[in-house]
Amino acid sequence: MNRRNTVVDPAGGPAPSGRPRRLTARMKLTLTYALFVVVAGAFSLVMVYLAMRFVPYYPLADVNPQAAAIATRPDILQALAKASGIVLLLLALIGLVAGWLIAGRVLRPLQDITRAARRAAHGSLDHRIGLTGPRDEFTELSDTFDDMLTRLQRSFDAQQRFAANASHELRTPLAVSRTMLDVAVADPEGQDYRRLVSRLRETNQRGIDITDALLQLSALDHTPPAMEPLDLADTARGAVDTVREEARTRNIALVADTRPAPVTGNDVLLRQLTLNLLHNAVRHNLPTGGSLSLTTGPDPARPGRALLTVSNTGPPLSDTVDRLTEPFLRGSGRLAEQDSTRRGHGLGLAIVASIVRAHHADLALTPNPGGGLTVRVSLPGAA
Repeated sequence: MNRRNTVVDPAGGPAPSGRPRRLTARMKLTLTYALFVVVAGAFSLVMVYLAMRFVPYYPLADVNPQAAAIATRPDILQALAKASGIVLLLLALIGLVAGWLIAGRVLRPLQDITRAARRAAHGSLDHRIGLTGPRDEFTELSDTFDDMLTRLQRSFDAQQRFAANASHELRTPLAVSRTMLDVAVADPEGQDYRRLVSRLRETNQRGIDITDALLQLSALDHTPPAMEPLDLADTARGAVDTVREEARTRNIALVADTRPAPVTGNDVLLRQLTLNLLHNAVRHNLPTGGSLSLTTGPDPARPGRALLTVSNTGPPLSDTVDRLTEPFLRGSGRLAEQDSTRRGHGLGLAIVASIVRAHHADLALTPNPGGGLTVRVSLPGAA
């Protein structure tokens, strides 16, 4: 039976040892460098040996019989062979030492990346590698890893905010309902039960709306919608007709310019996207005398795509508008409107962003100089 032990990684922290042991990358590079040096040296010595062996040989005669004997070519070749062995041994030692040092220097950025990855695996996402120096494979890997950590940290922070806000939003209707019921139990004779039932129904409906929106968000992120060719202008006109009465009661001038915009998409989801944008534009407008415009048509900046634009007047937006697509973040702040007809659950633009991702479209939110917001959705045109 295999047993999984735990060892200490050189980069710091425990490392699983379930895999079979093998040479480290530094040792492999060291042996490679040493082998290359030895092979190169051996090749050079062999060339010298062959040159000495096959060059023309002219025997030398000693004119002085009492002088020391002159070395012959066999003697020279034998001495060269012995010297070659010593040289190859020295080259192997030099290759091992130099290869070990060079490999350590080359792999040092990889060790920094390993340490950062291990810290990230233990939940620390605020650490960045930040390799400096010229652009190479390691700096590209480091920059990519740092960018991944930034995205992960942003995603985890958004998830934490989502969990906290969702808990708060779902708890609020339940707490309100319990308070009204406790008051009714404490003073049953002094209650207007018709009004109590109406308020309980309104509070319960709000909880249902939040739950439905959360389910819709989850479904959009995991289930690809069915696509078909359609005209975005027709979808937009239907959404405008739905919102027109609410805009009239709020004294908001609604102008629609729906030119043909053929796209490939899901009609139900695109209608929901348009409705959410229109409701958001109506409910976050000026108290009186506001305006709202919707346009559809070809995207002038990107041929072959369709563009949906919704723009409204309203209070100036000081915060980063890109965060408005986060769940439960309202343009006017964290608290809901006191007027139940203006109250939203903070999921409208989050659902819009999910529908945009499902259609492989682009979403751009731009604050207007005089206040309000302009939302542009660029969708792929019909194939």
